[in-house]
Amino acid sequence: MNAIVTVVGQDKVGIIAAICIRLAEYNVNILDISQTILQGAFTMVMAVDVSKATATIGELGAALAELGSEMELSIRIQREEIFDAMHNI
Repeated sequence: MNAIVTVVGQDKVGIIAAICIRLAEYNVNILDISQTILQGAFTMVMAVDVSKATATIGELGAALAELGSEMELSIRIQREEIFDAMHNI
């Protein structure tokens, strides 16, 4: 099963590294990454494979939200089909 990770916040050193490390801790494979900086705001969307993850989507969401809190970022994960449905309305 695939999921989408979104990240928004002020740009700073180490954002991508920290998120990749956290995902690797849960055996989540990164399939694709798109990131940009808009007027100092960091934005990133990642497609990830959670089929072999060692945690549920809910647990991953909590772990990423905790990381986001530590880094003053908004980090969310959603199953791909939910993300697609929300953005096709």
